[in-house]
Amino acid sequence: MTQAPPSRSPSSTTAEGKRGRSGRVPNPDGMWPWLFVLPTLIGLAIFYFWPVIQTAYYSFTSWGVFGGSEFTGLKNWIDLLASGEVPRALINTLLYTAMLLLGIPISIYIASLLNRPGLRFAAFYRVLFFAPFVSMQAAIALVWGMIFNSQYGVLNQFLGLFGIPTVYWTSTEWVALIAIGIVGIWASLGFNIIILGAGLRGISPEMYEAARIDGASNWRQLISITVPLLSPSIFFLTVLSVIHGMELFDLIFIMIGESNPIKGDTQSMVSLFYREAFISNDKGTGAAIAILLMLIIGLLTAIQFWVQRRWLSFE
Repeated sequence: MTQAPPSRSPSSTTAEGKRGRSGRVPNPDGMWPWLFVLPTLIGLAIFYFWPVIQTAYYSFTSWGVFGGSEFTGLKNWIDLLASGEVPRALINTLLYTAMLLLGIPISIYIASLLNRPGLRFAAFYRVLFFAPFVSMQAAIALVWGMIFNSQYGVLNQFLGLFGIPTVYWTSTEWVALIAIGIVGIWASLGFNIIILGAGLRGISPEMYEAARIDGASNWRQLISITVPLLSPSIFFLTVLSVIHGMELFDLIFIMIGESNPIKGDTQSMVSLFYREAFISNDKGTGAAIAILLMLIIGLLTAIQFWVQRRWLSFE
């Protein structure tokens, strides 16, 4: 008995009719999607990709005082890594970045307090925390520079009430890094709280109610419910904090100053780039520092994306 061939739906027949020799169905939209994306691609190519390529090439060149470049191979990279200033600048930058990351747990705690039901003036408090984030870094550095001033600073006057001797916040090597880290944490709290607050509002109140019925304390609710469900927001803030911390410049430039004797001991990677490229007028070495910093940021970001698979939760 002969078996009848399987019937084919009109849609499958139409799709097969449209297939070319490669077996693929052609895109019905044609080139229109690419035409809409083309301005963005052109902007990225001109203002992002091409400058990176140029900077990478300039890192292998030597520039004269009045312009003009000469290809020198790996000389800039060898001299840069042999100078000993890059490891110290990198350590300072990583320490500042680590202090910025310490601001994330503080932000989680403050955001959880601001999202408590029935809290009065919660919106006003959020505005107060967010105000430093939208302020200029130069203005923040000037204000905190006066606060940390060893002669007339408010902080030393307050500590003096308790008999604590004068602390030279911005002229003592490691103390200056701690002071800059405190300012960085303070300035980043507002943005962190806004992002975390949005994540907290997405957590169902019934979960906290069930935890309270089971006898969970506020600390246990924070560790077992809030932090796991906020892990996407925490990961987002971690990536941004690392990138922002590696770009440290304004606070050091204004709070430490150019005439400070510890300037060389507290400089960051961007400070080193500024000194080589614009003070010493060594454009080749400055380009090498910029490319090195870009590679370090890319490596740290890649490590974060690899590690997040172990602790990130979207449930």
